[in-house]
Amino acid sequence: MSEWYGNQKKPSSNFCKLLQERIAKSNPRRKLAVDETKRLAKLEAIADKLKRGENVQNRQLKTWLSDEEYAQLEIEWEEQLELREELKDKPNELKRYNEKLKKVMLYHNCIR
Repeated sequence: MSEWYGNQKKPSSNFCKLLQERIAKSNPRRKLAVDETKRLAKLEAIADKLKRGENVQNRQLKTWLSDEEYAQLEIEWEEQLELREELKDKPNELKRYNEKLKKVMLYHNCIR
C-alpha cells in the first residue's frame, strides 16, 4: 500500500517524458536539411513579426515562401481588400445612427 502511495506522490513529469518518447517512436520525424532548417527559422521569425503587428516586406516573403505559397498569399490579400472595401459601405440606417449618437454624446458632454 505504501509503495502505491509513494508512486502516486511522484511528479507526473516522468509520465509526460514517457509519453513523449512513445509518441516520438510511433511518429518518427525526418531530420531537416540545413537549408530547410534555415527556411523554417526565417518563416518562424516572419510569423513572430506578424503576430506582434509589425510589417514584413514583400520581398522578404517572396524570398522565403514558395511560388505557390506566395501566390496563395496574394489571393488571400486581395480577398481581404475586397472585404474591407465592402465593410466601408455602411447601410444608411447605420450612418444615421452614428450621426445621432455623435450628437447625443456632444450634448451629453456639454451638459457636464
